[in-house]
Amino acid sequence: MSSQPMLEMRGITKRFPGVIANQDVSFDVSAGEVHTLLGENGAGKSTLMKILFGLYQPDEGEVIWQGAPTTITSPSEAIDAGIGMVHQHFMLVPTLTVAENVALGLASGRRPLTDLGAVSDRIREISEQHGLAVDPSVEVWRLSVGERQRVEIMKALYRDARLLVLDEPTAVLTPQEVDDLFVILRRMTSEGRGLIFISHKLHEVMALSDRITVLRNGRVTGQTVPAESSREQLAEMMVGRAVKLTPDRPDVTRGAARLKVNQLSVQGDRGTLAVENVSFDVFGGEILGIAGVSGNGQREIAEAVAGLRSPVSGSQILFDDENVANLNTKQRRARGLAYVPEERMKDGAVGDFSVSENLILVDHGTDAFTSSSGLFKFDAIKRHCSELVERFAVKTPTIDTQTSNLSGGNIQKVIMARELTAEPTVLIASQPTRGVDIGSAEYIHSQLIAQRARGTATLLISEDLDEVLGLSDRIAVMFDGQIIAIVDADDATREGIGLLMAGVVEPTG
Repeated sequence: MSSQPMLEMRGITKRFPGVIANQDVSFDVSAGEVHTLLGENGAGKSTLMKILFGLYQPDEGEVIWQGAPTTITSPSEAIDAGIGMVHQHFMLVPTLTVAENVALGLASGRRPLTDLGAVSDRIREISEQHGLAVDPSVEVWRLSVGERQRVEIMKALYRDARLLVLDEPTAVLTPQEVDDLFVILRRMTSEGRGLIFISHKLHEVMALSDRITVLRNGRVTGQTVPAESSREQLAEMMVGRAVKLTPDRPDVTRGAARLKVNQLSVQGDRGTLAVENVSFDVFGGEILGIAGVSGNGQREIAEAVAGLRSPVSGSQILFDDENVANLNTKQRRARGLAYVPEERMKDGAVGDFSVSENLILVDHGTDAFTSSSGLFKFDAIKRHCSELVERFAVKTPTIDTQTSNLSGGNIQKVIMARELTAEPTVLIASQPTRGVDIGSAEYIHSQLIAQRARGTATLLISEDLDEVLGLSDRIAVMFDGQIIAIVDADDATREGIGLLMAGVVEPTG
């Protein structure tokens, strides 16, 4: 590792109206180093990287690149300087080949037509050099998620990036794909490249990092190395208090099957079967986790059980032995359903509504909140919503605050409060902690465990394998629209579940 940092960001301060996004932040990366930026949503990581890429200019401080003070005014300038980024959401055109995706933006005014043959040859050279295993002639839509990730890395290497920023690069990968990615990244650092790794998965941060810088509320709260820290210490630096990373799952007497799904088939948005002949039961007092890489039918299962997507004829969805497959969502709710949807601002809450309006969104027409003459009982609504805000630790100025002004974690708490106050018998929790900070995730996990204790049958759908392993009593693994195995959580391993997520039905070793 070089003694002279390839990148230094000294005393960076960036202000926006009403908020200081970065305050006196200093951060550096050396050649041959993986330096992790760790922090909750809103900690200032994205702002710092946008300054590095020229999307923002700092109000105070300076960027020093390769030993010289530098002003970067656009992403193209950053790329030309040798700084690349691999985005969490892939920036690829599915219908184009790998070579065509890599070549996008390469042609200049003097050369309007890019020589794809030459591009393909160079891709093969880089692929062999770095162990990327990328075929330049294949259309991107044919590639697995892990292969698409490698194409994104290829795009940066083709432009000879000396410093690579990886923004949540493992979010949609199986554990085996993560292992393969880390081998590639280590090979890159061995050649003298610097890596900035942005992740919230603490076990991955500990496994990959050479150094770790933690941000909280726009400030650096500490810098450490994996050998001198633990996941618990990192979480406390992020949040400012001790955090329970693995929820306690006390013994519970399992009840009867409250949710039964028999031979469920569901069409996806493209008119083809996204779920094919799936069957499972969820018992009272049980959390059944569904694990799988995004796009293998999990969302369609959740929407079919919730009544938002019609199943194919012959499918059965039973609540306490009553087939509800032909009932609408309101009728299913009356029979004990609660639903925490994947897209909180699209399906879970109305951003322009106040906190109190979202809290009574489902049952505003009941006798508790509406008089016989059809008028709202505002005092009762205020009492009810104030109690829920306190009980579910929702951080909001008032119950009249517009919901879109809350953080993602607090919006999720509003949805959880509304859904769980109905005391459901069947709960669908789809990606319940996606995009929320570690403190809110801890609280949401405690609420799911509390539902388990009161006998609710909970269907947990999550792409976060740590979450599935930590909360579930049994784990159903989905691949290509089917459940290929259901495993007791006590027998489950990260490696075994990861292989099943990749379609390997009989993991070995």
